[in-house]
Amino acid sequence: MNARTLLITLTGPDRPGVTSRLFTVLAGFPVTVADIEQVVIRGRLTLGILVAYAGGRPTGTGTTIGGLWTAIEQVAADLGLDLEIATGTVSQEKRRRGRLHVSVLASPLLPAAMAGIAGRIAASGANIDRIERLSAYPVTCIELAISGADPDALRAELAAEAVVQEVDVAVQRTGLSRRAKRLIVMDVDSTLIQGEVIELLAAHAGSLDEVARVTDEAMRGELDFAESLRRRVALLEGLPEEVFERVRKEVVLTPGARTLVRTLKRLDYRFAIVSGGFTQITDSLVEDLGIDYSAANTLEVVDGRLTGRVIGEIVDRPGKARALERFAAGSGIPLGQTVAIGDGANDLDMLAVAGLGIAFNAKPVVRQAADTALTVPHLDSILYLLGISREEVEAADAEDGVMEHLR
Repeated sequence: MNARTLLITLTGPDRPGVTSRLFTVLAGFPVTVADIEQVVIRGRLTLGILVAYAGGRPTGTGTTIGGLWTAIEQVAADLGLDLEIATGTVSQEKRRRGRLHVSVLASPLLPAAMAGIAGRIAASGANIDRIERLSAYPVTCIELAISGADPDALRAELAAEAVVQEVDVAVQRTGLSRRAKRLIVMDVDSTLIQGEVIELLAAHAGSLDEVARVTDEAMRGELDFAESLRRRVALLEGLPEEVFERVRKEVVLTPGARTLVRTLKRLDYRFAIVSGGFTQITDSLVEDLGIDYSAANTLEVVDGRLTGRVIGEIVDRPGKARALERFAAGSGIPLGQTVAIGDGANDLDMLAVAGLGIAFNAKPVVRQAADTALTVPHLDSILYLLGISREEVEAADAEDGVMEHLR
């Protein structure tokens, strides 16, 4: 005979001992626990327990399902909780298991946005099995477990709705692969840090406007990166070597950068940066943040002055992808377990090679090509896409004595 299920849902004011009391009652009946979900929001409890039993009238303790029903009703009455019990079968429950994670990020997150996202999910024939909040500030992140959806089709539908609602939406497959992305490779300029290092250098050379124009063309994909780099670097000729120290002091990390790196390192992730910028600046970031791997260009210096040339092979669009592959191989990490983050056209190959490519406040061509895009200004929002909540980050910081608010 097919196994049957009872879904027991209790709602009402939370208090200590509710879960213990209910399971004590269940222990007196021949049932097995198939699933549990408990949520407390502002002191109000929602507790769901799915139990399975064989046939219609289990035996072995002299009790019946009718007796179990009565016992649960008594628990709910004693605790002042509302009760709902629904019957089903084990096969029905298996079909509803989630296969995708949908992350919705916004600041603020409005009801209309959730209505639009939920509507698209329903229209695609999929079901929302579970909803969880991963962060309430500085951005709100809600994660939904989805079953019955085609990943590519749902991703396209939700990307369109995200534009309408002005929110960020990411769709990822569930399972171990999501938890096993152990190498993060990130662009530097306008990603890990705010602004472009070459423009900071150019400001000291009096050529900022020209360099900024060429940089913008390159990031939009309108100009070959290697050629654009040579043109911009040539404008730096004659700068004294001391300019590097001044520019290092002018570099500003993107909000949330320290939190992101610190948290991932705490979880034993490997962290790498790849940059079309310069080792004279990125090396200090590596030391400051404890980054594992880095690749960048090196400006030539002769007799204490910049020559307007770079040394060695240029780290360009394909060079960034090769660096990611090299870092992954050196760490023994499959490419499918890597995450790449960038904003410009020269990051496209890197984003395509990685298991998950994230466009962070990126140019349109990058947002369209990446697996997912973030437009919020907080770099540590990437943690939510990896299933790491704000509460977990803060709890770990408190344990380690990190007192400063590094946003």
